[in-house]
Amino acid sequence: MNSIERIKAALNFKQPDRVPVIAQVFGHAAILAGVALGDYVRNGELLARCQLQALQFYGYDAVFALMDANVETEAAGSILTYRTDQYPIVKSAVLANGTDLNTLLPPNPWQAGRMPELLKAVRILRQEAGDSVLVVGCVLGPMTLATQLLGIEAALYLAIDEPEQFAHLLGFATKIAMRFGVAQIEAGAHLPMVFEPSASPEVIPAPFYREFVLPYLNQVFTTFKQAGSAANWLHTAGPATPILHLYPQARVDLANIDFCVDPLDAMQALPQTCLNGNIKPLAYVEATPEEIAAESSRLLKLFANRGGFILSSGCEIPPESKPENIAAMVTAACQEK
Repeated sequence: MNSIERIKAALNFKQPDRVPVIAQVFGHAAILAGVALGDYVRNGELLARCQLQALQFYGYDAVFALMDANVETEAAGSILTYRTDQYPIVKSAVLANGTDLNTLLPPNPWQAGRMPELLKAVRILRQEAGDSVLVVGCVLGPMTLATQLLGIEAALYLAIDEPEQFAHLLGFATKIAMRFGVAQIEAGAHLPMVFEPSASPEVIPAPFYREFVLPYLNQVFTTFKQAGSAANWLHTAGPATPILHLYPQARVDLANIDFCVDPLDAMQALPQTCLNGNIKPLAYVEATPEEIAAESSRLLKLFANRGGFILSSGCEIPPESKPENIAAMVTAACQEK
């Protein structure tokens, strides 16, 4: 089996030749190649080349066209601060400076900000990987993008004080997510991962998630499937256990579980949904290869009878991670038949 065949088998709870392994390597690909992170997140060709080098070095099952969590808000008008060896941060959110939401239009992915560079990365990765390795794009989920457009504190106060206006903001964020995700699929991504950390129960309660976030996630994933996405992948960082049972209503096919989620709880909440995770990201920096291998083996054994599992980190593998630790996870998956 090639990587895509292996992942499709896992998604459909069929028996792959081995459990797929997806290392969530984003900025680490730049560090591995000796490239400044500030350059990596602004140059689609450079990003793609670093991703392909990391793929060749580690031998896992997916590559990522992912810059950072600020691509969409910058394209909509937010101002970022770029840093040489770290991800950029939002200096001024577009809606925090008095801009009227009603005057904004969803940015054109082929023209606005760094969106065209990310689409360039997608095209190169698909050209090089073809249909042998999964090419993953990324969009922010509606809740997370809303907090990036306005600022998280202001967005949460808006949700409490003016829920109708907050719903309007979520609708605008949803339009951006759908348009950007479809553009990634058109450029060659097999699927866009939806990254939704601001919807974590650490940030908002489960009833709020059900009422406000869930309907918009459903719109996003319905649109992606209609555009040809190979699967709907939702990544919610943090202790997501209280909302996992709601994922099927959003049409989630693949659910990332962070290290603080008990895999047994996730299996119970999502018996028919493929899961990926959930090695602690900081372990790739602090642990030994033997410890990573042991945790990988534990997860592989835990899911052996169930299937529907992709070995992965619980969230992004930190850029400064030890290469031998990432390699230990991949080796564990390859050796466990």
